[in-house]
Amino acid sequence: MSTTAIVLIVIGAVVVLAVILYLGRKRQESQREERRVEAGEHRSVADTKAREAQQARLAAEEQAERARAREDEAEAHRRQADEVDPDVDVDADADDTREDRQRV
Repeated sequence: MSTTAIVLIVIGAVVVLAVILYLGRKRQESQREERRVEAGEHRSVADTKAREAQQARLAAEEQAERARAREDEAEAHRRQADEVDPDVDVDADADDTREDRQRV
């Protein structure tokens, strides 16, 4: 085999290796970009879920506050009924109510 043929074969092999390396790096860059896009989508979904959770928490707090207000209103009506009822000793019931609240 002549020296020229060997040199051409070696140059061809080097070119082939360079092309393979170039294509491999391009593929890696493409995969990285796909992962970045996917990560961005996951972050977007996570942000949306976090906002929804925050809204649900605020709604639950508002509902709990309305429930406490209704309980207070019911307690006020109960006290008014006790004051109107001639069979109820308001002072004794007030002491019992305080004791019940302290137990809870």
